[in-house]
Amino acid sequence: MRVLIVDDSKAVCKGLQQMLTGVPGIDIVGQVYNGKDAITSISELKPDMVILDIRLPDLSGIEVLKDIRAKNLSTRVIMLTNYPYPQYRKKCEELGADYFFDKVTEIEEIPKVIEKLAKDNKEKGK
Repeated sequence: MRVLIVDDSKAVCKGLQQMLTGVPGIDIVGQVYNGKDAITSISELKPDMVILDIRLPDLSGIEVLKDIRAKNLSTRVIMLTNYPYPQYRKKCEELGADYFFDKVTEIEEIPKVIEKLAKDNKEKGK
């Protein structure tokens, strides 16, 4: 499973990359730090999964999610935030996010979710 990490914090990107290194079936294809670069990278790299921060310095992660879904990409999206407000969660779910995690309390769930998805994809022959 090809994964793109999008977060304006290089420390968060590095932490996620370390968490995912060694997870079977995972290939980190890139890290980007803003929404415009995310849209470009998603088009060029065609990742299976994007870990996407809601707050980015230019376009919001929600705008990037809208772009992914408007293009009918099959890319799975994990929304990640320091602001896990119910209205953000609801909006992301309505727009087609596959998962929504709070950076503070739920970030440790991401490797487990991605490993399960990678295993499911392998079993389906993808």
